[in-house]
Amino acid sequence: MTQVSPQNPRSQGAQPPAAGGAYGSFTQEQVEALFINAAREGEADLLSSFLDAGMNPDLQVEKGYTPLILASYNGHIEAVSVLLMRGASPDLQDEKGATALAGVAFKGFLPIARMLLQAGAQVDLPNAVGRTPLMFAVMFGRDDMARLLLKAGASPTHRDGEGLNALDLAQRQGNAALLALFKEHEAGQA
Repeated sequence: MTQVSPQNPRSQGAQPPAAGGAYGSFTQEQVEALFINAAREGEADLLSSFLDAGMNPDLQVEKGYTPLILASYNGHIEAVSVLLMRGASPDLQDEKGATALAGVAFKGFLPIARMLLQAGAQVDLPNAVGRTPLMFAVMFGRDDMARLLLKAGASPTHRDGEGLNALDLAQRQGNAALLALFKEHEAGQA
């Protein structure tokens, strides 16, 4: 009998193990690991099969990760689309309070950020230390992401646990383009 590794969902064949219990020699934990790995690897068709078999699109595993957080963070547009269309919540947080939107703000994946925002992701949902997706975009020099988040209603004045806001972070980095963007945004709000 061939062993199936949770690290390689393709090795099990075209159909996922049935959700909701053991399938053959698969335990529920193994099924969940295969499902999560399909999200991490961006296997949209396999994700669909798992969801058809009854897997919860909001399953949370180690460190609080969800399929949507993993697919988003790894830049898998098609997998993100499948998960959102199948009811995945865009605002679930991992154990550090990070959301899928925070992850893509950090990475700079604009198309996925747009998808998450269109699906109703809260633009200013802070993590455990009070940092918002906009703050991550600023901290990692993702100017286009910062622009998108501002247009979606992100607040540049939200303060984190250290008392800093996105404007402070842009000033610390000497990011003149973002500082100008924030001034432009502020003028538009007046």
